[in-house]
Amino acid sequence: MDMQSASGPALDRLIKSDRARAQLYTDPTIFETEMHKVFENTWVWVAHASELPDPGDFKTAQVGRHPVIVVRDREGVVHVHVNRCRHRAATVCEQRKGKTASFVCPYHGWSYALDGSLRGVPHDKGYDGSLDKSQFPLRSLRVEEYAGLIFATFRTDIEPLHDFLAGARKWIDLFMKQGAGYPVTTLGEHRFRFAGNWKIQMENTTDAYHFPLVHKSFLTALDKQTEESMDVMSKGGFVEDLGNGHSVMVMLPDLIDLEANLDAPIPERFAELAAELAQTHTDLEVRRIVRAVGGSGFNVNLFPNIACSMAFFRVLQPVSVEETEIRHIAIGMLGGPEAANRARLRMHEFFQGPMGFGSPDDAEVWDRVQHGAHGADDVWVMLNRGEASEQVTAEGHIRGEVSAETGMRAAYRQWKRMMEA
Repeated sequence: MDMQSASGPALDRLIKSDRARAQLYTDPTIFETEMHKVFENTWVWVAHASELPDPGDFKTAQVGRHPVIVVRDREGVVHVHVNRCRHRAATVCEQRKGKTASFVCPYHGWSYALDGSLRGVPHDKGYDGSLDKSQFPLRSLRVEEYAGLIFATFRTDIEPLHDFLAGARKWIDLFMKQGAGYPVTTLGEHRFRFAGNWKIQMENTTDAYHFPLVHKSFLTALDKQTEESMDVMSKGGFVEDLGNGHSVMVMLPDLIDLEANLDAPIPERFAELAAELAQTHTDLEVRRIVRAVGGSGFNVNLFPNIACSMAFFRVLQPVSVEETEIRHIAIGMLGGPEAANRARLRMHEFFQGPMGFGSPDDAEVWDRVQHGAHGADDVWVMLNRGEASEQVTAEGHIRGEVSAETGMRAAYRQWKRMMEA
């Protein structure tokens, strides 16, 4: 099947409302089409504002297959440029992050300002006056920001980011309360790759069904009070379709709003931190900070490439049909108590680090899904859990119980719409 011109009936043979062919994980043609029809035609997360605090600060990222540079110019405006010289296509930056006054191609020395404009061409007399530098800036994407999350798109005619985020905005706002009154900032990251398709990880973020099974080692390593609090299957949680492929999985309803019920007892595992904070903060400030340190009780999946996941950002980057890069970015409180940020990092390492109890187990099962999908083009991957019991909320959103596959169905509906476009 020619995926570049896939019709509704053609895609219907691959995906239905409650299932999808394993071919979606293994077919290189499908992957190449996704890179164009999905990643080049929607808003893609590229950075958090705290990664670019000052003029000249930059980081490199990807939008689908395109390498990009995210940079803050001298006026404080954030730009996203395709990392490709307009002369011979060499990348003009290979550092992951840094600070600079310009970008210079190492091949022939063409130099670009922070806003992407071409400023210098060595030995330009060789062009006999025919080179108009204003016609050769770095290619720039449209950029918009919401709550510190910076997105970019190749589409100039796409809906505003505010509209694209739809029902997810409410949950992003709640997630950012982890700053406890301080701005949210990135603290560091764990980057790794797994041998599997990007959609396997996309599905995982709102999949509570696997949590008590895959992460049993994590749960048994906790103190008894924390283990009981993480019994996500019995807390009355839910999964909700937020529109445009986004979804939220609420595992701990008591931790939806971190600023609610601050009079609740401080968990025993945070008693030492609370005592340290009490030396320099009021009782209310201590409770607010401690609550934030523990993280939110939900995951927000933002189609197609980022999740605000309990206490960190999870970013996926497709590498090939069989390989995906994951970044788990720890977050904390800019200007907040050092003890609180230290506690956040230790929690992050405990679950997400290379020696943690979460990421290695997740990566193992993702790898097994890819392995099992090979040679199984005619096999349906089931996405029907909880479909029969879904309800519609007052906002018009589809909601299922906590282990329902509502979030996966939401993402694949958006995927199918974009692949058909």
